[in-house]
Amino acid sequence: MEFAELIKTPRVDGVVLRRPFLPTVEGTLCLTGHHLILSSRQDNAEELWLLHSNIDSIEKRFVGSLGQIIVKCKDLRVIQLDIPGMEECINIASSIEVVDDGWNSFRPRDVFKDLESMTDEWRLSEVNKDSDVCPSYPPLVAVPKGVDDDALRAAAAFRHGGRFPVLSYYHKKNGMVMMRAAQPLTGTNGRRCKEDEKLINATLRPGKRGYVIDTRAINVAQQAKAKGGGFESEANYPQWRRIHKAVERSGVLQESLIKLVEACNEQSHSMDRWLSKLEASSWLAHVKEVLTAACLAAQCIDREAASVLVHGTEGVDSTLQITSLAQIILDPGCRTVRGFQGLVEREWVQAGHPFRQRCAQSAYSGGKPRHEAPVFLLFLDCVWQILRQFPCSFQFGEAFLVLLFEHAYSSQFGTFLGNSAAERAKLSVPEKTVSLWSWLNRPQELERLTNPLYEANGLVIWPSVAPQSLLLWEGVFLRWNRSSERLDEAHEEMVHIVAYNKALQNRVNLLRRQLAQLETEEPLPQTP
Repeated sequence: MEFAELIKTPRVDGVVLRRPFLPTVEGTLCLTGHHLILSSRQDNAEELWLLHSNIDSIEKRFVGSLGQIIVKCKDLRVIQLDIPGMEECINIASSIEVVDDGWNSFRPRDVFKDLESMTDEWRLSEVNKDSDVCPSYPPLVAVPKGVDDDALRAAAAFRHGGRFPVLSYYHKKNGMVMMRAAQPLTGTNGRRCKEDEKLINATLRPGKRGYVIDTRAINVAQQAKAKGGGFESEANYPQWRRIHKAVERSGVLQESLIKLVEACNEQSHSMDRWLSKLEASSWLAHVKEVLTAACLAAQCIDREAASVLVHGTEGVDSTLQITSLAQIILDPGCRTVRGFQGLVEREWVQAGHPFRQRCAQSAYSGGKPRHEAPVFLLFLDCVWQILRQFPCSFQFGEAFLVLLFEHAYSSQFGTFLGNSAAERAKLSVPEKTVSLWSWLNRPQELERLTNPLYEANGLVIWPSVAPQSLLLWEGVFLRWNRSSERLDEAHEEMVHIVAYNKALQNRVNLLRRQLAQLETEEPLPQTP
């Protein structure tokens, strides 16, 4: 989607430009895909041509029906635009704000700065800057500081698709880490790689052990050896304990989704028949599998104080589900709107989940699907299950998750295009499209997607995976088969009640402060 398509008000007359030490200019403001332009019919009046990329931040003010936009530029200029009409001002401001975030919101270097504030044991490597070491990895990856790039290249040659172990999450509570990779290429001969062993062991603290969580059943992992794959031998990785936590592969998930949607669309079923078809789809069983594996990874890190390496076969599907969900359980920051955006960007978009292949078709695709699979949808379903169990611990609500599901399959934005960072760079996606995060981070969208019940919870949250705790996600699978009018009314009423209670609480707090202030004042002296 081009930026110009997002512009609601491309032209406004009677705009006044104000700049320090320069005369005011009144004219027509035009907003194009690249520039903010103000031109005037006044003789010798200077025109303003301002690139969107030069805008650092903006502020909005309203004085009666007049709107003011203060534009602060990267070259340190500050200009003010007086715009007649509140609606025009809001539209212009929101259009400019679109380019304020987006593709540069979650850059690896910025994320790494947060890690550097907690530990000096890691570094950003550019070993994959040309995408020749691992085609599905981004140009920058976080690795142990004591491991050089030559060792990384050797480890990449030992892992499926070149996906050598990289940092996924650092648990600041105890310094334990979670890494992700693809399966090692041990084969039937038990091939080993000293550089891979060094890389993995470099993540362990002195005297500590780690866990390798393999998302395949033991028999599937054994069969992979015959095709050149395999798993870590405990003889070569003595400090690591291997645990197999089976999560179904992509083809099985696609068949499960098709059966589930068929059941949801059939209106003539009896209750018994409906429950039977729901169970036959095995969708909730897959939800349970993924959540159980994620809880295991989180438990190893938080309660066992051990580092974790997660991988399946390719490391682009179930691996990402587990690492992402474990972070939601462990890290309160991932439960905020921006934190969750960063998680999706970091663990899915930049980590090389093949969105173009997996989301090419949905549940109505004809024939036997080859690459399609609802891997990301299953992850979002698991997040919804946790959100439902902890409704006050997430800054976003169900609508936010539904929106991500929609845009993963069909979007006007470029965030989920392509299969990897290298593919998006080759297609010039950041230059030709707008990031979904740019749109979602506009104030009017955030207001709609924010959870009114949210209260920051700094604790680890442990979801239940008991059968009675897991429900069908009606907001996705039944939303076209029932009216949402009553649900919308209930949501609006909840927002109203929460806003009223907050206003009442603020009033009570103000009165308490005023009362406390009166109690501390000295009494007036009494006249004799």
